[in-house]
Amino acid sequence: MKLQFEDDLDYQKAAIDSVVSLFKGQEISRSEFTVTFQPESSLNLSLGLEENQLGIGNRLLLVDEEIEENLRKVQLQNGLRPTKKLASGDFTVEMETGTGKTYVYLRTIFELNKNYGFTKFAIVVPSIAIKEGTYKTLQITQEHFEGLYPKAKGYEYFLYDSSKLGQVRNFATSSNIQIMVTTVGAINKKDVNNLYKENENTGGEKPIDLVRATNPIIIVDEPQSVDGGLTGKGKEALTAMNPLCTLRYSATHVDKHHMTFRLDAVDAYERGLVKQIEVASLQIDSGHNKPYIRLDSTDNRKGSITAKVEVDVQRGKNVRREFLTVEDGDDLEQITGRSIYENMQMGTITCGKDNESIEVKGDGFDQRLRPGEAIGGVDPDQIKRLMIRRTIKEHFDKELMFAANKKPIKVLSLFFIDSVTHYRQYDEDGNAVKGKYARMFEEEYRKLAKSADYQSLFREIDLEAGADEVHNGYFSIDKKGRSVDTAENNQANRDNAERAYNLIMKEKEKLLSFDTKLKFIFSHSALKEGWDNPNVFQICTLRDMGSERERRQTLGRGLRLCVNQNGERLRGNDVNTLTVIATENYEKFADNLQKEIEQDTGIRFGIVEPHQFATIQTLNEQGEVAPLGVEQSEKIWQFLKDQQFVDVKGKVQDSLRAALKNGNFELPEEIKQELVKNHGEEQTDIITSDIQAVLRKLAGKLDIKNADDRKIIRTREAVLESDEFRLLWERIKYKTTYRVEFDNLKLLNDCADAIRSCPPITKTRAQFRKADIAIGKGGVGVQETSASGYTTIHENDIELPDIITDLQDKTQLTRKSIVQILRESRRLQDFLRNPQQFIDYCSEAINRTKRLALVDGIKYTKIGDDHGYAQALFKQEELKGYLKNTLEVQKSVYTHVVYDSGSVEKSFAEDLEKNERVKVYAKLPPWFKVPTPLGSYNPDWAVVVEDGGEEKLYFVVETKGSAWWDDLRHLEGAKIKCGERHFEEIAKDTENPVRYIKAMDVAGMMGHVE
Repeated sequence: MKLQFEDDLDYQKAAIDSVVSLFKGQEISRSEFTVTFQPESSLNLSLGLEENQLGIGNRLLLVDEEIEENLRKVQLQNGLRPTKKLASGDFTVEMETGTGKTYVYLRTIFELNKNYGFTKFAIVVPSIAIKEGTYKTLQITQEHFEGLYPKAKGYEYFLYDSSKLGQVRNFATSSNIQIMVTTVGAINKKDVNNLYKENENTGGEKPIDLVRATNPIIIVDEPQSVDGGLTGKGKEALTAMNPLCTLRYSATHVDKHHMTFRLDAVDAYERGLVKQIEVASLQIDSGHNKPYIRLDSTDNRKGSITAKVEVDVQRGKNVRREFLTVEDGDDLEQITGRSIYENMQMGTITCGKDNESIEVKGDGFDQRLRPGEAIGGVDPDQIKRLMIRRTIKEHFDKELMFAANKKPIKVLSLFFIDSVTHYRQYDEDGNAVKGKYARMFEEEYRKLAKSADYQSLFREIDLEAGADEVHNGYFSIDKKGRSVDTAENNQANRDNAERAYNLIMKEKEKLLSFDTKLKFIFSHSALKEGWDNPNVFQICTLRDMGSERERRQTLGRGLRLCVNQNGERLRGNDVNTLTVIATENYEKFADNLQKEIEQDTGIRFGIVEPHQFATIQTLNEQGEVAPLGVEQSEKIWQFLKDQQFVDVKGKVQDSLRAALKNGNFELPEEIKQELVKNHGEEQTDIITSDIQAVLRKLAGKLDIKNADDRKIIRTREAVLESDEFRLLWERIKYKTTYRVEFDNLKLLNDCADAIRSCPPITKTRAQFRKADIAIGKGGVGVQETSASGYTTIHENDIELPDIITDLQDKTQLTRKSIVQILRESRRLQDFLRNPQQFIDYCSEAINRTKRLALVDGIKYTKIGDDHGYAQALFKQEELKGYLKNTLEVQKSVYTHVVYDSGSVEKSFAEDLEKNERVKVYAKLPPWFKVPTPLGSYNPDWAVVVEDGGEEKLYFVVETKGSAWWDDLRHLEGAKIKCGERHFEEIAKDTENPVRYIKAMDVAGMMGHVE
C-alpha cells in the first residue's frame, strides 16, 4: 500500500499560511559563515593544516516590531487573542491529534524556503517513537513534496546520531534544505551529549557551534514533553541552538507562547476531521460482596497527608462506588456505612513522586496499595477477559459492516495493557511464552469466530492457526531480544525503545494491507505520541487511564480518519467511528474527557471571549472581505455582559440559552446602527446571524443551575389577602397527631411473604453500555445508544457477612424477629448466591412491609382549632427558586411557581392559570408539613374551584406523572396515603370541607368537580 496525501485541505493550508505570514516582508536571504575543518589524518592534524569551507544559514531581516504586527494580523484572522508584546521567538500551533500535524510542519518547511529562502531546520521531539514516526513521514512524503516544490528537490533529512557527527557538518555547509530530526534526550545534557564536545568529524568544532551558526528554525513536536518546564533542560537545549525562531506543534500545549493557529479538539470534531468517538463501558451489577478499596492518589497539603480512595459506600438502600478522602487511622466500616469493612482501617500514607502508597489493615492482613491497585471487588482477570471479548466483537462487527458496504478497509484494534509480562513471558531457555492476556485473546477469538454471526468472515480460515497470527505485541526490546516495559528515562531504555520502533514504524503501510494478517496490537506505554495508524477502530484500555492527558493520548492513537486499500483517506461518520472499550462509565468518561480537554488546551467550554466575534467575515466600505475586528467584538461582548447573558468571566448564562432557543436574541440598537453604517443592512443581518451561530455553539446543552439566578419568590398580596384564599386556608391549616396499631405476628409473617416474593437473586453480572460522545463548544455530551445482555461473573472467594446484624441495623427489628422472618421466607439458599443483593432485597422487603403495616394501622387526631399553620407564614418564611425552574403566574399566592426539573408541575400550573373555573391556588410551601411515621409529608397544591354560580370547592391536590402513588411499597406513596388520612380527619364536621384528591393533570382534577 502507498499512502496518498492531500495537498488542498483548507485547515492545513491555514495552519501553514499562519506561520509563513509571520515573516511577511522578509526578502529571500541567506547568511554565510566559515566552517573550520581539519582533515582526519593525524599527520595533518599535527601540522595544524586548516581548510575553510563556506557554510549556509538562515538570516532574519525583519525587526521585532514587524513580526509583532504580522503576528497580530495572523491571530486576528484566526480568532485568537492578539498578542500585546512580542516576548520571544516562540510561536505556537495547536492542532488536534489526528489532523495531520506532522504533514503541516513538514510542508511549512518548504513554504518557508520557497518564500524566504530559509534552509536550516531542526525538528526536536520528546521520544524515540515520535522521532521514528517523523522520519517515516519524511520518507513517505518525499515524492509528494518534491512534486509540490520542484525547486526543493535534493533536500536532505537525517536522524541525529552522536556517532555520525559528520552529518552535522553537512547540515551546516550544504546549500540544500537540511532537516535534522533529534530527540530532546540526545541533546539536553551538556556533560554527556557529544553535541557539546569537540569532534574531529566536525573539524575539531563542537557540533553545537555549527548548528548555532546556521540560526536554524526549530520545530518542536509535543513541546509539553520536550521543554521540561519553562526553564527545564529541554528548553535550555533549544535555546543553545541559537534558533531564528521556534515553532511549537501539539494538541496539548502547556505553555502557549504566541498562539498563531488553533485547530482544537472541538473544531476537529465539529468539522469531521477526526473519527467520532463512542464508548462501550463495562458496568458491574451486584458486585459488592467483598470489601473493595482502590487507591487513586495521595496528597500532602499544609502538612495534612491524605489519600483519595475508591470504596463501596452505602447510600440509603443502594451501594455506590465512590471516591473518598481518607487519613491514617480512618475506620472503613464507619466511613462507608457497610459492615463488610468491619475491622478494616487505613494505615500509613506516603506521598511524593513515584512513592505514593497506602496501607490497608484488617483482621489477619496488612497490604500496601499503589495508585491504580485495588483489593476486593470482582476478579480483575474476569473483567479483562470480558473487555478483550468485547473488543474482538466490535472488531468483527466493523469488518462485517465494511464488507457488506463493499468498503476495502483494514480494521485494526489496539490494546493498552498494564504490564508486558501479562502478554508475553519467557521460559528458562529464553523462549517466548504467551502471557495471560494473549491466552485470553486467543480463547475468546476462537469462540467468537466460530459463532454463526461471523461465519462469513472465516469460511476459509483455520481458526487454530488464525488466532495465533492475528495478534502481536509491540514493546521495548532489551539486548537479549526480550520484550520489556517501556521507560525512556536513560540511554539503555531508549535503546530498548528504538529496537521496537525500528520494527513498527517501518511497517505502517504493511500493517494497513489485507495481505498482513496482523489485526490486533498489544502495547504497554509504547504507542503514545508518534504512532498513529489511521485504521485503529477499537481501543481497549486494560489499564487505568489516570494521569493527566492519559485519556486524550490514548484516544489519539485512533482518531485519524481511515484509509482504504489504495491509501486514500475516507471521510464521514459512517466509516469513521472509534470505539473505546473501558471500565469507566460513559458519563464519567465524558466528564473526564471534558476536564482533560480544558486542562490540556485551555478551552473553556461555554465561555464567550471578548474577541470571540472578531473573525466574523463581512464587507467593508470598499466592498472587500474583512474581519469584524476586535473593537467591535468587544462592544458585543460588553452588551452580553450588561444584559447578564454572560457573567464577568464570559460564562454563558441560561438567560442567553433561553433567548437563543426562543428566538428573542437581538443586538442593541446602537450596535445595529453602527453595523448598518459600516456594512449596510444586508450585511448587518448576516453578521447578526453569524453572532448567534457562534453563541449557539458556545451555549451547548449544559443544564446547570447558576447561583446568580437564585432569587427570593415574593407573595402576591391581592391573592394572599383575598376571601377565596382565606376560606381555603381555614380548611387546610390544622395540625394533627397520630398513633399506629398493628399485629406483630402478622407483621413478621407478611415480611417473610414479602421476601419470598422478591425477584430472583442473581450472581454478580457485567454489562456493556454503549454511548456516543459529542464534543462541542458547549462541552462534552454523551448519549446512550445500546446496552448488551448481562454476563454472569462467578465469584468463589466471597466471605459471608453477618446477615442478622446487618438486617438488624437496616430494619430496626430484633434479632429474634429477623431469624424468624428468614426461616419462614425459605430463601436462605439465595444468600449464598449473592450475599449483598440478598441483604438488600430482604431489608427493602421488610421495611416496605413495615410501611404497609404503619399505614394500615395509622389513625390521625386533630389537635384543636387553635393549632394550625398561620397564614402569615407566607410572608415570614422565604421561598427561593432558580429562574430556570420558575414560572410567573397570576392566580397563585406567590408571584412565581417553583417547579422540579420534570414538566408535570409546570404544566399543572400553566393549566391552572388558563382554567377560568380556578379562582386561586397555592403550591404548598415546604414548611407546610403533615407528620407521618415515615417522615414529614409536603402536599403539592391547594386549589379553589368555582362550581357554578357562587359555590366554591376546596381541594388539596397531589400531582404525579403516573398513577404510582397508590403503590404503597414506595416510601412516597405511603406518605401520600398518610396525608390522605390526615385530610380526612380535619374535614370531619366541616361544612363544605377540603377534598384531598390525586390527579395527573388539571383535567383529572376537574373530573372531581362534576
